[in-house]
Amino acid sequence: MAKVYSDLSVTADGYATGIGQREDAPFGDLDERWLHAWMFEHEADNRAEVAAILDSGATIMGRNMFGPVRGPWDRDWRGWWGPNPPYHHPVFVLTHHPRDPVEMEGGTVFHFVTDGIERALERAREVAGDRDVSVAGGPRTVNRFLAAGLLDELRLHVTPFVAGAGERVFDGVPPQALERVAVRVAPPVTHIPYRVVR
Repeated sequence: MAKVYSDLSVTADGYATGIGQREDAPFGDLDERWLHAWMFEHEADNRAEVAAILDSGATIMGRNMFGPVRGPWDRDWRGWWGPNPPYHHPVFVLTHHPRDPVEMEGGTVFHFVTDGIERALERAREVAGDRDVSVAGGPRTVNRFLAAGLLDELRLHVTPFVAGAGERVFDGVPPQALERVAVRVAPPVTHIPYRVVR
């Protein structure tokens, strides 16, 4: 059965993004290498986990993950990833401000959802069919899905750094049980996938 999963890179103290996001710093003051060196500088050691991140039929993300633009869409922002984002399927961006879909190279189409996470998930499941749905982030969005009981699997990729501040996974999430599926240590990360216990 298709599942709803999320992959988050987090520092050892649980932060998945820093403070002060801006156009030249998607993760704010947190050095992106602290979160994602395992994906790019050590890709060969982490090939299975990198491939699994995008192995879905649709993706949901928060507006902050899509970009630094706040308020109404007063500019033609198309994401951090250039003309050919890595998703290659429909992506549903949570926002309070309507916007027409944005078609990119490679089959990625950004759809902007103004009526909440449940509706975004409904639309993502419709297009994904029998494939999984990914909740890409950021941490605030993942926490909302956890709090609402809409996430089946959370895969944490824990890096050996202490951020000290930012947005942390599990903030605002009510008590619940997670079942650890596995632990794998690779340079420079520890992969810990969990199933959410219902």
